[in-house]
Amino acid sequence: MTEKLYYADSHIKEFTATVLSCEKTDRGYEILLDKTAFFPGGGGQEPDEGTIGDARVISAFEHGDDVIHITETSLEAGTRYPCAIDWEKRFARMQIHSGEHIISGIVYSRWGFNNVGFHMNDEFAIIDFDGELTRQELDWVETQANIAIGRNIPFKAEFPDAQTLKNLHYRSKLELTENVRIVTAEGYDHCACCAPHVKLAGEVGGVKILDFMRHRGGIRLEIRAGLSALADYRQKYESVAAISALLSVKQPEVASAVEKVLAEKAALAFENSRLVKQLVAAKADALPAFDGSRAVFEKDFDSDALRFLVNEGMKKTGGVFAALSGEDGSYRFVAGSEKADMNAFANALRQKLSARGGGKGHMIQGSIAATRQEIEEFFAAISF
Repeated sequence: MTEKLYYADSHIKEFTATVLSCEKTDRGYEILLDKTAFFPGGGGQEPDEGTIGDARVISAFEHGDDVIHITETSLEAGTRYPCAIDWEKRFARMQIHSGEHIISGIVYSRWGFNNVGFHMNDEFAIIDFDGELTRQELDWVETQANIAIGRNIPFKAEFPDAQTLKNLHYRSKLELTENVRIVTAEGYDHCACCAPHVKLAGEVGGVKILDFMRHRGGIRLEIRAGLSALADYRQKYESVAAISALLSVKQPEVASAVEKVLAEKAALAFENSRLVKQLVAAKADALPAFDGSRAVFEKDFDSDALRFLVNEGMKKTGGVFAALSGEDGSYRFVAGSEKADMNAFANALRQKLSARGGGKGHMIQGSIAATRQEIEEFFAAISF
């Protein structure tokens, strides 16, 4: 049985241990130590990483009462090695996980909603509750959680005896009866959990509920804590500051300024659309009647403008009328006819000009990988 140092002290960063066995497997070398501070994962938290001697620990897992470490290189059985966990990752995870306990405890205490799903990485955690909360209620939860952190409430982890456990009201997703580890955030939460946590809430630094959405009859939250929350704030601050400078407005006015810009953009797009329609209509009116098939090339026409032009142009064309926009080797096209077999035309277009696309009725559209000269020669030769 591996002596689990992470249960005795969640803040052990370095220790010395003896390798009891080393076995090569498909995923690396499986190392068994006589004792370890490497958390093997569980409770929604990923396994620790770090080093045993010069060997990099990339993961760990529980096997019965033992903790197995996965390393990239082999180690000598019977040899004692200095070991070190990746403390930066571990501490970031403890900040987020401990922040989650405070939030879950507050939600359970206030509304009776259970935490029914939890997953975290090194940056954020996802929490699922079996009841819905509003943005205003979540703001209140966030405030209360940060008050708890400011009060620096203690965290305690212990294995209560059977009688104590029987009389203890605690949160748990599973029915547990023995070897139950209870993590207590004093005054806020009692929860069955196997993961390492902070010793004092002040270590969490702060928590932020970033986003929420309805999920399976309840609500799903995304939260950050500690250094991860600080990194998120810095990134968003830089974005807001950049937008503020670009729009020449104060930072609190960024949202309304962006709304104004979007409204102006929509108005310009509407006016542009109106002018394009006028231009296309004028070009269509200027088209002479023609018995055969023909292709016209227009610069910077979008699909709507091409379709409008073809709708008008095929009324004056005995064969197929096509409008194209782009450059040699890459054209967008729309083609139509009131009389020609467009299925036969589409097949010919694919065979001769490497065209892609399709349609139905009297009109097709897509792309052509050919030069303007090749396209014009094709239209000069076809007969429908």
